Amino acid sequence: MHDTRPWLDFSYEELTIELCKDGVKPVHAKALWRALHGQGLRDLKNCDSFLPPLQKWISDKTEQGWFVDDPEVVQETHSSDGLTRKYLLRLRDGQTIETVLMGYDGRHTVCVSTQVGCAMGCVFCATGQAGFTRQLRTGEILAQVLHVQRVLRKDGKRDLRNLVLMGMGEPLHNYDAVMKALATLADKRGCSLSRHRMTISTVGLVPAIHRMAAEKCPYNLAVSLHGSNESARAALIPVAKKWPLDQLIEACRVYDRSIGKSIFIEWTLIAGKNDTDEVAYELAALLKGINVHINLIPLNPTQGFSGHASGHHDAIRFQKILRAAGYPCTFRQRRGIDVGAGCGQLREVVKNRATGKAELREPRNPLKGIAIEP
Repeated sequence: MHDTRPWLDFSYEELTIELCKDGVKPVHAKALWRALHGQGLRDLKNCDSFLPPLQKWISDKTEQGWFVDDPEVVQETHSSDGLTRKYLLRLRDGQTIETVLMGYDGRHTVCVSTQVGCAMGCVFCATGQAGFTRQLRTGEILAQVLHVQRVLRKDGKRDLRNLVLMGMGEPLHNYDAVMKALATLADKRGCSLSRHRMTISTVGLVPAIHRMAAEKCPYNLAVSLHGSNESARAALIPVAKKWPLDQLIEACRVYDRSIGKSIFIEWTLIAGKNDTDEVAYELAALLKGINVHINLIPLNPTQGFSGHASGHHDAIRFQKILRAAGYPCTFRQRRGIDVGAGCGQLREVVKNRATGKAELREPRNPLKGIAIEP
């Protein structure tokens, strides 16, 4: 009887329990964990550095169907900026996700997906336009990070420094898998990424933000706001109708008081929609008393949205108003726009059965039948 299970889904404690259940000493968990998360090994069965009891146990589990998540690289695309790479990865069930590796001066950041598609339906986001397919498991989230770690090491580069959950999907809609993945990445016995350099981006799932505050989550929180009043925000982010803006702002206040870390406010600048002086003043009043840093992001083009990025002068004026109100306010560096790797551009790719070619999934109703409580 096969007991197919993914190695990367286990926490350290869960792996230890599995070893003990089969009479293997728990001390072997450290070597297995280091191989999986420190070295990023994909073939555990042929690792000759394991002691015989662990080798036999792994061999037995592999025969039963246990596996290491190792998504196939369908396509690797390099941006003309010379520092950004986008990976189209195929999962075991044939679904595809995108992961972006960004290089900066002396450091690297990975942008990771947490779902296949997205249920939030943000009108200017290619992933949201395509709709929701399924959640990613913890191992599928981790596999993206381990893939880019192997790429960096092969190229003789330093390991990752920063991780942002800003790829495909709403991270807080997949709360448990995401938090387990981040805890695994922060474990000093494995990847040992700093918790303070991991960022969770959300469109504002209010119950999940309260849960993060109650659980004292040490990660950075980025809230995609984009609208300074109820109607303006709901026009861009349909899920905003579920939780009124005042509830979201109150959740941010609670998080601020509980965690004590600056909240990143993500603001996509759309010409004629949310880039006027009036909107800037309204936003400044809305955020009063909350410890925030405002990131301004000129709209990136997507096939399903006709809006355009704000002009340079309008964007600068918007920034000046917010800075005059006392808020740190910077423009997010645009990366990989030419290869569809920028904010809001990631989109699920599917294979056309008739032609065998990869194509973008057609937009569909993203919110239909989807439960969005965390």
